[in-house]
Amino acid sequence: MDLKDATRMILVESAAHPELLRVSRQSHEEIASGGRVEHTTLSWMLREAARKGVFPALKGKHGDRAFDELVTVLCREIDRQAPVVRR
Repeated sequence: MDLKDATRMILVESAAHPELLRVSRQSHEEIASGGRVEHTTLSWMLREAARKGVFPALKGKHGDRAFDELVTVLCREIDRQAPVVRR
């Protein structure tokens, strides 16, 4: 699974949540066109999907393994982009 697939999966299940739908659509379109989505946006999208109860629908439709891959792909990209805090 790649980042485009992960954002598409959230997009498909977010129809009942307008703000999540808007952000996931913009993110998916940006990634599909070869662009980059900021880690803050991806982080928000993942948190909002959890908060709005989209995860059970994703697990039910795609299975636990695909859901785990979705979360892993998003978290890796967030981690790759996020600044390292020095102490």
